[in-house]
Amino acid sequence: MTSRRSFERSWRLLAATLAASALLTACAGTAGPATPQSSALPGESKDRVTASDEPESSKRARVRMELASAYFARGQMTTALDEVKLAIAADPTLVAAFNLRGLIYASLGDDRLAEESFRHALRLDARDADTMQNFGWYLCQQKRFDEAEALFNQALAMPQYRDSPRTLLTQGICHARAGQWADAERSLQRSYELDPSNPATAVNLTEVLFRRGELERARFYIRRVNGSAQLVNAQTLWLAARIEHRLGNRQGERELGSQLRDRFPQSREAAAFDQGRFDD
Repeated sequence: MTSRRSFERSWRLLAATLAASALLTACAGTAGPATPQSSALPGESKDRVTASDEPESSKRARVRMELASAYFARGQMTTALDEVKLAIAADPTLVAAFNLRGLIYASLGDDRLAEESFRHALRLDARDADTMQNFGWYLCQQKRFDEAEALFNQALAMPQYRDSPRTLLTQGICHARAGQWADAERSLQRSYELDPSNPATAVNLTEVLFRRGELERARFYIRRVNGSAQLVNAQTLWLAARIEHRLGNRQGERELGSQLRDRFPQSREAAAFDQGRFDD
């Protein structure tokens, strides 16, 4: 049986990838300008709303949010925070600004301000599913699993919510961190069904199936990932090698080990393979 430590390390790696991509996309995607209402006299038709109708304060907030999101993606948290502050000063009602503010403070390790930011965003818009998603992920990292689950379910229940695959992926990772493997499989399987092109979902689902002893199914999903030259990496090859080792397929195990040594010779995974630490 693979040790808990190995799986915790895997979840941290996968979670870091998720936080750097999907969560940022959600936050940046909500940073657009508000839609102003065109005025008209009684009996007149309303004019079309165009970019010129956007208030200057909204324009300034939008530009600052674009900069903040870019700095956040590059890991420049202090600069990103400065830009978010300027966005909030321009538009104190901008939900996305407080959402991103929460992510930044979480990255800086300031739990009090991170939570305050997410809660303020939800006070501004109690139906903002992106904030629910990000706040839920933050709570999961704090091991507040029940609170995180409630937020994920709220986001998924929002009418016409278009990011269900991303939230189900995050929910599945959170279930796995909590050791709720059956729930993790269910969430990740549903995410995969909705978006089979996302490699993060396939890798996470493989990890869960491997943990549950569903080795043939785990092999199926990881082979789809490793079959793409753009997606394969040391972690996915190592996961595949561990599956073949557990299945007793020594030839497949050796072939994957050779790929690890040839393509990622300095990786921790290659070292683990050479040392035979399949259950580390």
